[in-house]
Amino acid sequence: MQEMDGGRSSSLGTVLCVITGASRGFGRSLALELCPRAAPGSALLLVARTERALHALAEELTLQYPDVEVRWVAADLGSADGVKKTVQAAQELNGGDAAQRVIVINNAGSLGDISKPFVDFTDPLEVDRYFSFNVSSALCLTSSLLKVFQGRPGLQRLVINISSLAALQPFKSWTLYCAGKAARDMMFKVLAEEEKDVRVLNYAPGPMDNDMQKEARTLTNDPDLRLQFVNMKKEGKLVDCHVSARKMLDILQADAYKSGDHVDFFD
Repeated sequence: MQEMDGGRSSSLGTVLCVITGASRGFGRSLALELCPRAAPGSALLLVARTERALHALAEELTLQYPDVEVRWVAADLGSADGVKKTVQAAQELNGGDAAQRVIVINNAGSLGDISKPFVDFTDPLEVDRYFSFNVSSALCLTSSLLKVFQGRPGLQRLVINISSLAALQPFKSWTLYCAGKAARDMMFKVLAEEEKDVRVLNYAPGPMDNDMQKEARTLTNDPDLRLQFVNMKKEGKLVDCHVSARKMLDILQADAYKSGDHVDFFD
């Protein structure tokens, strides 16, 4: 039976959760959808580069859910300092010893330069910067947090990688994005194989109606793909971020997936 608190369902129990890319879009929706499912005494760390947006979201959540500790840290996860800063902030959260679930949601990511094709990527530094933010940071942050929050009886540790259809299927002019998402999926599949007490989910949230999708409609080099996204917007086929966030949290609660699986919103 799910615990009820003030009319809200505490179906995730007491959680300690870290969400990257939390200031807008899907990350922001995840924070807003997760708090009402968290029991009193839970703690949430919001991570992004935009300080003002993080502060506003934290205030909103604290006002709505005063029994959930909400903290934020403005950090560039593309740098070693940003990863270190985030880990330190997570260590300062209360309730780690009593949490029933520790949840790490790797949502931060970028499209990269989608205005040019494969053959125009000739600068190794540009590629390195992309992979540092989109792949290396997710690996190093997750590994560090799993060391901080060690397994113990009564604790479920969950790692979620926000994936994409682009992890499985190539899209013209999305060289960096496809490569980065594929790398992240496989990286977290390895984690699932190595750490059997960690539940790992690669979740593809669908084509969401957010800033990244707007970028895709305007900057994608391939005209056919660009038109496809324009038509999806016109026809109302884009997914609402809150709807996809609820679907992901439902999947976590049902706990019926195989650890390491790639699960799509439309599955």
